[in-house]
Amino acid sequence: MRIDILTLFPEMFGPVLSTSILGRAIGSGLVEVVVTNIRDFARDKYRKVDDAPFGGGVGMVMMCQPIFDAVEAVRSQGPPGTVVLLSPQGRPLRQEMVEDFARRDRLILIAGHYEGFDERIRLGLADVEVSLGDFVLSGGELPALAVTDAVVRLLPGALGDQESTAEESFSIGLLEYPQYTRPREFRGMEVPEVLTSGDHARIAAWRADQAELRTRCRRPDLWQQYERRKQAPGPARPGEPQEKS
Repeated sequence: MRIDILTLFPEMFGPVLSTSILGRAIGSGLVEVVVTNIRDFARDKYRKVDDAPFGGGVGMVMMCQPIFDAVEAVRSQGPPGTVVLLSPQGRPLRQEMVEDFARRDRLILIAGHYEGFDERIRLGLADVEVSLGDFVLSGGELPALAVTDAVVRLLPGALGDQESTAEESFSIGLLEYPQYTRPREFRGMEVPEVLTSGDHARIAAWRADQAELRTRCRRPDLWQQYERRKQAPGPARPGEPQEKS
């Protein structure tokens, strides 16, 4: 798999991409991550990539030309890929969407900055827009890293135990059950007896119950979605990207 990240701040990516699971996956050749500086495609001597918005208003807007040229340049290096625009106006990132991305051969992530993108970038380039949530960041660099990390860890071979992703929060629509490790007692808090019983059937049942209880209490929105999916199997899962036709 190849992931391209288009950004105005390529220096933000090196430390994260060289660390932990991402670093190992890249080092082993499991995934190729290429970071491209959008400013390299500006056509004036000042490397200008933004301008004032038509109609007035505060802030600056990212211009079409440098981003179109950057996307076209990286696309020429392989398969066209899926172009993902990181924007607070995008679809909230969900595990189902991450799983869909992980099945693709190539992603091209565009990290914005300033007051946003010229609308023609969305219309002419983006296959899907993605948001991390209902809040605003200074730019799309952190969301691009979040998408990259979430996708790469699902690739076969990225984790030491690939089955570990199957029981994580959101993988089946529920939050993950509580986890414990040594010591059995810490400051008066004890590990539930069932986890030290050696009875795998009891442990599995306890974990399933706890996952449901935790989801109902902490994320009633997820619980309602989970219940609807159980009652009406078959429809497309919520959160999957809807690409342009």
